[in-house]
Amino acid sequence: MAYTGVLDLEKNEVAYFGDNKLNGNTNDETKEAGRETELPRMAGMYKNLLVSVGEDPDRDGLLKTPERAAKALLYFTKGYEQSLSSVLNDAIFDENHDEMVVVKDIEMFSMCEHHLVPFIGKVSIGYLPNNKVLGLSKLARIVEIYSRRLQVQERLTKQIAESVVEAVNPRGVGVIIEAS
Repeated sequence: MAYTGVLDLEKNEVAYFGDNKLNGNTNDETKEAGRETELPRMAGMYKNLLVSVGEDPDRDGLLKTPERAAKALLYFTKGYEQSLSSVLNDAIFDENHDEMVVVKDIEMFSMCEHHLVPFIGKVSIGYLPNNKVLGLSKLARIVEIYSRRLQVQERLTKQIAESVVEAVNPRGVGVIIEAS
């Protein structure tokens, strides 16, 4: 079972949102609203970071930077708000197709969980259908769910492959990520 959690720094606790699996009971809108309520606190933390590096967060160029940075971080990590089932949205089709399905060069942006710096690249996915196929655009959406989280490339590759398996139970799946 996979869980999405938010660390509450004041209580030193993790609040879990629940299962992110295809058949899990998730409410993406509730998760998004919960994260949006963190914006003022996150902005305060960014303001403290600016002070810590010797900047004046009250100067003209930085006045709105803490809020913008908080919103950017929520956007860069919006994958925590999404579930596989909501993204697939019934785009799984019964099809007697036995040739490999390949989508190459899906653009990907993620953030390294060790340093919080971006890594950018392309993902290629191939799978051998087993009487079910995904709408091709859904492969890119699967990439987005998992890349919009704090990540390492190895886990991202595995999560994408496992999601394809969970969605259509193919006879085989391959994922290649080329990133820097």
